[in-house]
Amino acid sequence: MFRVIDYEDIDKNRIDENYIIIDLRSPSEYESATIPRAINIPIFSNKERELIGTVYKNESIDKAKKIGVKVVSEKLPSIYEEVSKLDKEYNNLVLFCSRGGYRSSSLVALFKSIGINAIKLDNGYKGYRKYINDNLPSIVKDIHFVVLYGNTGTGKTDILKELEYQGMDVLDLEGCANHRGSLLGSVGLGKQNSQKMFESLVYDALSKRKTNLVFVEGESRRIGRDMIPIYIYEAMNDGIGIKIQATMENRIHNLSKDYVHDTDNELISSLNNLRKYLGDNNIDKYIELIENHGYKEVIEELMIKYYDPMYEHKNRNYEKVFNSNNAEETAKEIIKWSENIKSSK
Repeated sequence: MFRVIDYEDIDKNRIDENYIIIDLRSPSEYESATIPRAINIPIFSNKERELIGTVYKNESIDKAKKIGVKVVSEKLPSIYEEVSKLDKEYNNLVLFCSRGGYRSSSLVALFKSIGINAIKLDNGYKGYRKYINDNLPSIVKDIHFVVLYGNTGTGKTDILKELEYQGMDVLDLEGCANHRGSLLGSVGLGKQNSQKMFESLVYDALSKRKTNLVFVEGESRRIGRDMIPIYIYEAMNDGIGIKIQATMENRIHNLSKDYVHDTDNELISSLNNLRKYLGDNNIDKYIELIENHGYKEVIEELMIKYYDPMYEHKNRNYEKVFNSNNAEETAKEIIKWSENIKSSK
């Protein structure tokens, strides 16, 4: 027999720390959402999975299994080669598929029989998702959020990264979503994470915190296509708010760093989505400026005409205001200020 564990065993460090999680699902399943830090060694390609699923549904289970066995048998040498390399590096290989069925059970049994320390994740990705759904709401209950607010370009994300670098607990929601939250928020970042992956990364960050004081950037509830779970959003709104301010010059510098790097086509495409807010004349002007590398003028006008007016409508009370010209120094100031919060919690 082979060993079977729940995701709770991983989350609560009940197995040797030197392990790796292997996602046996197809590339498309893996790309949609997986367990954080899992690697993909797919048994079936996307097309093979689709074919087997169609046969399973429309013809017979037996025929689908036969096709699956044939496909896997042809791939076993290459799969074994990958897994055996990992076995030399890690003490435990945790394998999972969609529901803990044939894909993971058969491979774990095979690898275990030839001396590879393979472990099956019970109920597969479905079981993992249930664990996240059951535990994410409760993990927030003990957390006290310190929420960084401020106009676009004030460097909140850089400050958040500095806080983490300097040892503070941080929840980077934009990093979890792989999106900056605005209509231009996807520029230069590639594909946004799915809602499932977003929630997984949020849980991963919060479960690894060292204290119950967590720094987070103030966001609207929607970040691109992803939604912050309501219980987290409400906890943020109940948190301690601090405001980050910066000069227009520094804001332009920060936004140029984030958005201007061979992304003209993405910028133009995103700007077209602002036509109903800023009008055709303004957008046409900005596109022409971008085509002529007039990025700073576009950034400044967007802040003045679009982003700043939106932000000013939000009335909040702040415990402290920080004027930031340097993320590292501002993070140090925030940490020093936060000592009073820690002592009161």
